[in-house]
Amino acid sequence: MAGLLVGTLDAVLDSTSKVAPFRILHQTPDSQVYWSIACGSSREEITEHWDWLEQNVMKTLSVFDSNEDITSFVQGKIRGLIAEEGKGSFVKEEDPEKFREGLMKFERCFGLPEQEKLVTYYSCSYWKGRVPCQGWLYLSTNFLSFYSFLLGAEVKLIISWDEISKLEKTSNVILTENIHVCSRGEDHYFSMFLHISETFLLMEQLANYAVRRLFDKETFENDLVLHDPLQITKRGLESHAHSEQFSAFFRLPKEETLKEVHECFLWVPFSHYSTHGKMCISENYICFASQDGSLCSVIIPLREVTGVDKADPANRGVSISTKGKTAFRFTEVRDFEQLVGKLRMKCNAASSPQHIVNTEVALGSASESPKDFDVGPSKMGQKDNSKTVSTEALMTVYHPQDAENLDSKMLKEKMKEQSWNILFVERGHGVSMFRTKKTRDLVVRGIPEALRGELWLLFSGAVNDMASNPGYYTELVEKSLGTCTLATDEIERDLRRSLPEHPAFQSDTGISALRRVLTAYAYRNPQIGYCQAMNILTSVLLLYAKEEEAFWLLVAVCERMLPDYFNRRIIGALVDQAVFEELIRVHLPQLTDHMTDMTFFSSVSLSWFLTLFISVLPIESAVNVVDCFFYDGIKAILQLGLAVLEYNMEKLLTCKDDAEAVTVLNRFFDSVTNKDSPLPPAVQQGSNLSDTKSDHPKVDITDLIRESNERYGDIRYEDVQSLRCRNRLYVIQALEATTKQNVLRVVSQDVKFSPRDLEELYELFKREHFLSCYWNVNSPVLQHHDASLPYLDQYRIDCQQFRVLCHLLSPWSHCANRDSLALWTFRLMDESSDGLINFKQFACILDIMYNRSFTDKLKLLFKLHIPPAFTEVESLSPSKGGDLSKEELIHFSQLSVSSIEDTLESDSLKSSPEKGKGKVDIQAYLKQWQDELLKKEENIKDLPRMNQSEFIQFSKTLYNLFHGDPEEELLYRAIAVVTSLLLKMEEAVRRLQSPTSPVKSPVAVMEVPAEIPREGQDEGSSEQTEGRRAQSLRGNHEWSFAFEQILASLLNEPAFVRFFEKPHDIKAKIESAKNLQLKARTRM
Repeated sequence: MAGLLVGTLDAVLDSTSKVAPFRILHQTPDSQVYWSIACGSSREEITEHWDWLEQNVMKTLSVFDSNEDITSFVQGKIRGLIAEEGKGSFVKEEDPEKFREGLMKFERCFGLPEQEKLVTYYSCSYWKGRVPCQGWLYLSTNFLSFYSFLLGAEVKLIISWDEISKLEKTSNVILTENIHVCSRGEDHYFSMFLHISETFLLMEQLANYAVRRLFDKETFENDLVLHDPLQITKRGLESHAHSEQFSAFFRLPKEETLKEVHECFLWVPFSHYSTHGKMCISENYICFASQDGSLCSVIIPLREVTGVDKADPANRGVSISTKGKTAFRFTEVRDFEQLVGKLRMKCNAASSPQHIVNTEVALGSASESPKDFDVGPSKMGQKDNSKTVSTEALMTVYHPQDAENLDSKMLKEKMKEQSWNILFVERGHGVSMFRTKKTRDLVVRGIPEALRGELWLLFSGAVNDMASNPGYYTELVEKSLGTCTLATDEIERDLRRSLPEHPAFQSDTGISALRRVLTAYAYRNPQIGYCQAMNILTSVLLLYAKEEEAFWLLVAVCERMLPDYFNRRIIGALVDQAVFEELIRVHLPQLTDHMTDMTFFSSVSLSWFLTLFISVLPIESAVNVVDCFFYDGIKAILQLGLAVLEYNMEKLLTCKDDAEAVTVLNRFFDSVTNKDSPLPPAVQQGSNLSDTKSDHPKVDITDLIRESNERYGDIRYEDVQSLRCRNRLYVIQALEATTKQNVLRVVSQDVKFSPRDLEELYELFKREHFLSCYWNVNSPVLQHHDASLPYLDQYRIDCQQFRVLCHLLSPWSHCANRDSLALWTFRLMDESSDGLINFKQFACILDIMYNRSFTDKLKLLFKLHIPPAFTEVESLSPSKGGDLSKEELIHFSQLSVSSIEDTLESDSLKSSPEKGKGKVDIQAYLKQWQDELLKKEENIKDLPRMNQSEFIQFSKTLYNLFHGDPEEELLYRAIAVVTSLLLKMEEAVRRLQSPTSPVKSPVAVMEVPAEIPREGQDEGSSEQTEGRRAQSLRGNHEWSFAFEQILASLLNEPAFVRFFEKPHDIKAKIESAKNLQLKARTRM
């Protein structure tokens, strides 16, 4: 279709199209004007054009009411497609002029900050109701934006990627193909794309990029390619996505990047034919995957290559020889001569001494002789660590095979080994072996005990990691043993819960090996550290693999094969559960119709995914599942899960509740056996079932796995990856919704806002948090974001962000010194002095301003003008008046001002739990929570007195607040009266306390308040009045006022009370803030 459309557009663009014998014209009734839509040189060509128009344009025309609208839409659509095709050709030629034109339009239409990077743009239609709007879709680093201006109607849409919960390609009666975007519960549909698949892929990449950067910091920080949002490009995103798919498919180290792809044929010697596929080349590997259904793949590490030569020039052949004396012959390779030269250079670079050592270790790991492998570490100079690191799989120690006394099960085991040996002779042995359908068939039957560790290492790609890092594990063990962290505490607690029935883990040998592997991994990857279920998985790995091999297998599982499974929020497992639910809906619809709540499948299957069925199946059966997992990845677990549910379908459909369904599945798992397992009966868990459970018919694990492959083998790896991408957005947003609900539940107990208003405030608060992260790689807010913290502390904002929200939401935002007020308010809330505040603190301050009593509001203003909140503020730019720059604001917010309260609370602050760093002290958090519950209402008598300079600034703030109020003159007079009264009271007190001390005459003091601004007097004259009053007060060096004095004086002024008790509409402020928040950030 893409080629057809390009042909259509070529016909429109070609100046010679007038001579074409066939054309498609568009004419509006009652008009003499014909528009040329397409042309062709033959009837077949023009018929193809017509079919495309029928499928993509004509069905849409039925929604328009008038012929003029139809003509306008068709014209806009064709012009947009022509421009789209023109843009594509310009991009290919790397001519920046067209892109610069689009960039200028993007900046002009949306007014986003100049740091916002446009990635690309497309012509498309946006469906507003049932009417399409033809326009341009702009994809930038942080936003999806659409703009249309047709027939005087402007449509503008801006959606941030982090708000998207659903992104999918769909189709319906009117729209043959469209992209559906769901954000904040609203659905948006885009259609009429020239290349819809390319557009959707890029949108998916940008959405997942934003989600990983903003929500899932644990995995994103390791991704150096996309770390800087200002460096993101369309080409960079595409190449990064291809590299990720490449390394995941071939189980290569994540550092590998895809450099070249060549379509070619690979000669398969044991089948005597050439299979068509793609050769993929990275820095250190040459890989091939067939595309003709033969399921043939090959991985050739450059460290194994001994020669690259031209072969059969007539067929453009390339021959690659390896150390295993295998030659791989590729034919029909485009530019094969250049490719041979490039590969020879790569191989020469790979022949350095380091790579030679790597090869020795790799070969040793695959060798059948343990002696060969043991020599490697000793050569690396690892001191006496070889004494502590086990060099044998635990199964060989605790269950050695008796070669003389072979029973029927051992004979079957030997036959399996013989089948694999025949396969090795035919298809190669080691990392470069041919992997075909026959390989999978043997894996489904169960890998022999003697080969299990070696093949797990091979199929998982862990053999490459180990070959690239000789001696790494031993060094980790040396560094990590003896360390004490939260992870090591949890590891010690779980050590004896890992396969406790197996004799290998009833002795110190197995327990010590398990401790070393888990502790070394926690030391290697502190972001994951240790997660429950890792102990169960590692125990099984240690049974069949040597200790170092088990470590690298664990690395492969945690960091590549099950990404994000073992972090604090187990996001990866939740994503795969959502994928599992989708597959259940597709393959087992009768089960989904019966179940009222699909969350049942998530709750019951979590352990299946986290432990690869090890926690629910007997060990002798579970290892067969692990065999398939290492060969097929998560696809094997999904297939088996579907097979389990289908096997128990009839019983599940009769269950009345979840508990009954769980019982059915547990009994089924208990009945699963492995009739061919050579393990001793004492170790087999399936043979130890009690008689009460034996009434359930036995199910052999091999038959169950084979059935899962036959019925669900058509689930492709690409489909699983696509489902993972789509559901990741949903899972992240679901977790965010849970966080929001918990925060709102806690905060709602302390404020008087309505639930709806409180939710809107939370969204504004969170959005401000993200806005600071969009364009700043090293944003302190982003660095402090940690999903493992308590809900309230997951999102916090700094002083600059708080100022923006204050300007948008505070009822006092009209104040001339609003920046100073925002600064002092932030300092008051920042009790931990870390420069960040959470939503509860933010909401409580706004609640005082909007919903509390006159006394509470006055108390807030009083506290803002005394330490620790108050600090002298003076802008470095006098021309800005009271406005502060971002740097000044941050500087003043971090100034330390000592006060009595600071001294009293310093000890409690030091003992507060450390947030987001290292080991979290749970006990400290519990104590802090208890202290907050027991905290008494603050007594106004406990507030410190306000000194002269603070009182002067307090008076200035009141003047600024009252400016512009209808009762402005009355309020100014009230301040003057109150100030005069307070000074008289303080004068009288001082005379009573020290009648002999010289004091100024009260008359002189009274002269200042007499100068009250008249109605119409400008703000400058009131400032001069305030300045004279300040000079008068500074003459008395020991004046100070208690809060009770100020409160009592102000209560006597009705205008003052009316001002502070006047209701303010928070809803109007919120609506205004939602529209202006992004613009406010742009101005800042």
